[in-house]
Amino acid sequence: MPPLMRKTLRDQWRALLGWTVGVTAYLVAYMSFYPVVREDPGLYDRVAAAKFPGPLRDLMGVGDTLLGAGFLQIMLYQLVGALLFVMFAASLGARAIADPERGGTLELIVTLPISRRRLLLERFGALAVTLLLFAAATLVAMLVLNQVVGLRADAGRIAAAHTGLYLVALFFGTLTLGVGAATGRAAVRYVTAVAAVGAYTVETLGRSVAAIAWLRPLSPFHYYLDPRPLHEGWPWSYLVLVAATAAVLLASTPAFDRRDVGV
Repeated sequence: MPPLMRKTLRDQWRALLGWTVGVTAYLVAYMSFYPVVREDPGLYDRVAAAKFPGPLRDLMGVGDTLLGAGFLQIMLYQLVGALLFVMFAASLGARAIADPERGGTLELIVTLPISRRRLLLERFGALAVTLLLFAAATLVAMLVLNQVVGLRADAGRIAAAHTGLYLVALFFGTLTLGVGAATGRAAVRYVTAVAAVGAYTVETLGRSVAAIAWLRPLSPFHYYLDPRPLHEGWPWSYLVLVAATAAVLLASTPAFDRRDVGV
């Protein structure tokens, strides 16, 4: 493993541990509620329908049933899981270039005998690996809880949905890294937040609102949510997310090469 990538991974282990513990605690708290829902799923369906009428049901991920995969979809894989994964990925992406530049340490790093292209790629590698470890740890927690609470959802489809979370979060993490590399702006997290909220809203509300339905293929969430991996398994659309992430990374490399970072 390249030394800069290895150092970046070491620097990020506390964040990885904290996010893993926090998300695992969330999973334990909400999955433990499943036995109560299982006793009377119709009641909770009616409550959800009354609370989130019309297009809001799509926005919040409320499906036709709270049993099995439907419960997982609502509790993790629709809104909350996407939010948590994207937040963590954006944090990692900001730490790659934008935060060191704001703190004045990037000027020192770029004087090292490595190219800026290599610097960017190694920081991306550390982002991808850290996020992968986070996804793997939370996937293990989910599979264990799936058995403990008696959900009995298909393990392969849980893995498929979790992979989708990883890929869509990796895209937005790479977007954060790329915007930071291209502009050096400290507010890259806000750029990612606006992009992610807009993309999620377009994909979910676009199912019911004809005026924005044509924008759905432009949303990264479309290639994660629309194939319904938790219900239908591994989708080919994940390749679009991989390609989009690669495109953002490739586009940001020459911009970082040309930009003055103060040395």
